[in-house]
Amino acid sequence: MPSFKIDTSSAVVFVATPPTPKLLSKQTGEIAIDRETGAPLATVGLLVADEGEGNLYQVTVPSTGVPEGLAPGTMVHVVGLKARDWENTFNGQTRHGISFRAVAITVGA
Repeated sequence: MPSFKIDTSSAVVFVATPPTPKLLSKQTGEIAIDRETGAPLATVGLLVADEGEGNLYQVTVPSTGVPEGLAPGTMVHVVGLKARDWENTFNGQTRHGISFRAVAITVGA
């Protein structure tokens, strides 16, 4: 599926929830791995405010692109943020949504 670049150059971005490992399976606790780099993946909650509107995004980032000690309230920049729509069917129920992925998150105003 195609992905779309998201321009955050004029946005103010804060950490809403700290990084947590992205699980491939909740049953086994297996952590998802980035196919390109082999790095474990993390999920970070980001509050993105732009043009008078704020949105909370759960963004997947390779753990190598997440600074140590990233805490809620920290102002950050998002490198290479992309959105992609998804759909899956499980037990006869179809779900769909948008997933967000970034190359890295850097600390700074």
